[in-house]
Amino acid sequence: MSERVEVAKARRIVVKAGSSSLTTPRGTIDANRIDALVDVLAARRADGTEIVFVSSGAIAAGLAPLGLSRRPPDLATQQAAASVGQGLLFARYTSSFARYGMTVGQVLLTADDMMRRSHHRNAQRTLGQLLAMGILPIVNENDTVATDEIRFGDNDRLAALVAHLIRADALVLLSDVDALYTGDPRQPGARRVDDVHGPDDLRDVKLGRSGRVGTGGMVTKVEAARIAGIPVVLTNAASAAHALAGDKVGTLFHPAEGRRMSTRNLWLAHATTGQGRVMLDPGAVEAVVRRRKSLLPAGVTGVDGDFAAGDPVDLCDTSGHVVARGLVNYDASEIPELMGRSTRWLARELGAEYEREIIHRDHLVILTDER
Repeated sequence: MSERVEVAKARRIVVKAGSSSLTTPRGTIDANRIDALVDVLAARRADGTEIVFVSSGAIAAGLAPLGLSRRPPDLATQQAAASVGQGLLFARYTSSFARYGMTVGQVLLTADDMMRRSHHRNAQRTLGQLLAMGILPIVNENDTVATDEIRFGDNDRLAALVAHLIRADALVLLSDVDALYTGDPRQPGARRVDDVHGPDDLRDVKLGRSGRVGTGGMVTKVEAARIAGIPVVLTNAASAAHALAGDKVGTLFHPAEGRRMSTRNLWLAHATTGQGRVMLDPGAVEAVVRRRKSLLPAGVTGVDGDFAAGDPVDLCDTSGHVVARGLVNYDASEIPELMGRSTRWLARELGAEYEREIIHRDHLVILTDER
């Protein structure tokens, strides 16, 4: 009997593998590692489980063909490496899954695809249709066109967002370490953490940064587990089969108690970036954060940035701290004329179209615990 029943019985799973799990120390594609991982995924797929595979490795796979010994620091060379490496990586997956008669589909996303609602819905429909047709989607960030300003930054966060996008039942993060530890597992005194139920279980954990070929680290994995809102297993690629079987390997992050955040609110909170800032007076902070009301012009004291109606913007308190994010109904240039005014006054003086909120409560997500 599996100890982690919620993982063993999951009917839709997102599995993410980092660069270090897929490449050799020199940065080339490790065919044996890929075949071993595909063996595991194909076996679980044969049981009727729907799987979406989030794969890093495009940049790493492109290093050797370009004569590079390590991940380049500049964006342009990273994009060149990804352009070369992505084709090599996907061709290898296509060949490996073909051993089981399985068809795979490539889905390349940028943070902009998650940030813009129409793109977000398109990605959701595409992944859903691929699964409905029995195709295993392989997802990666589109590193060839992503810019520093609109990058996921790591595929752990991407995997968590994809898990929400497809309403997955579980998420498995495969790394170069077998579990979460309180410190560097190579150092004496580091203690393994088998289960994480909440922040208290992370109190003694010192989170490390990324390795040689990746961009993530334990920080991003813990953050991904928090975002996902479903059971998340963190372990290494060698333990993938046991993780998917629900065996007690790696670290299990248990979902927080309470209702799972809606896909729309999760999209706003974690997939978007504020394109500007709107400053609120204390009364507006109280109304938006604690009473879950819409943001009205009367409570706005300032605006910063160049954004258009429909863009996500950050809402800040009097100290400049971000307390919420929402989709704004006005361009940045329009708001100064509206600040401090009632919607009734605005309708009378400027026209009926101005009798509306700066941000409606249905398009707001709270980003502070002070509720």
